Formats: sequence, structure tokens, C-alpha cells
Amino acid sequence: MNPDDMDFSTVVNRNEKKVRKAFAEFMSQGRGAAYASTLTEKDYQDMYALALNRLPARYCQKGTIVVGDPVRDEDVAEAVLDAFDTVVRRPKE
Repeated sequence: MNPDDMDFSTVVNRNEKKVRKAFAEFMSQGRGAAYASTLTEKDYQDMYALALNRLPARYCQKGTIVVGDPVRDEDVAEAVLDAFDTVVRRPKE
């Protein structure tokens, strides 16, 4: 079977959902909320990518039961904060 003919869309990085949730929480309060109206969609995409790149990849197939997840919520929150600080300090034009 040729890999080019296979559907890999069911393989997902489990941290994506965690990062989106952490971003929603962060941007709704404190410093995140203070900057929310000044950030562009590109800024949010940059922060999302940076946060994911700071975490180990956790790929699995959709519907797979994963026992034990080494990525703690605190790690995700820290990655989101670091990504936010990086983008706010050095926004791309």
C-alpha cells in the first residue's frame, strides 16, 4: 500500500486540544485579556505554533485510549505564557 494513498487525518497531536483550552483561559483574564483586542489572527496562530513547539508531540489516532499523559496542565499553561510573551515582545508585521 502506498502511503500517498492513505488517510492520515485521524492521527492527531493530543496537545493541540490542551493548548487551545489553555489559550482560551489565558486570553479571557489578566494580561491575556488586556492584549486580546490588539492581537491579530496571525499573532494567535504564531502563539499557538510556538506553544505546541515547546511541548513534546503526543500523536495518536482519534478514538485511541491513552493511559497516562506525561504533559501536565501546568506545562501547557507555561508554554502558552511563554508563547504569548514572545509574540507580544516581537510581533511580526
